[in-house]
Amino acid sequence: SPDMYMLWGGGAPFKFVNNEELRDCSGAKAKLLGISGEILDTIATEWQDTKVAWVSCTDEPTWADECMKKFKTPMGIPLVDRVDEQCIFKANKQTHFRELQKRTGIAFEDMIFFDNERGNIISVEQLGVCSIYCPNGMTRNIWESGIKTWSSTK
Repeated sequence: SPDMYMLWGGGAPFKFVNNEELRDCSGAKAKLLGISGEILDTIATEWQDTKVAWVSCTDEPTWADECMKKFKTPMGIPLVDRVDEQCIFKANKQTHFRELQKRTGIAFEDMIFFDNERGNIISVEQLGVCSIYCPNGMTRNIWESGIKTWSSTK
């Protein structure tokens, strides 16, 4: 937060402040929502056979890529190193998921998607992906509830 387009007039290069906060060239804050870094560490240590993808429909994919390299998990690992696939380009989330399915061969019904925008949840659900709304970012409760929901469909 904020979305990349909200940083126009600023943007790259981004300066590292701490694991969850960067500053753009105008000094504006860019922060991770919720506990995404913590969840990425959890997946890497407890769910090693799980593939993680990051999708974004940003107008500024190079800025998003730079942020992925500079934000770090609580274990100090750059987010980009905790992700197997990235689809960061201007398109709707269905396009991102179709691309992910093609790249990975993973069926939509075997995927779980967390997002803070209701429209994205509705769109991706139409593909058969278990989609979990997290309006203020990832929380431990949303993560655990989402995994339980996804598991109940298996």
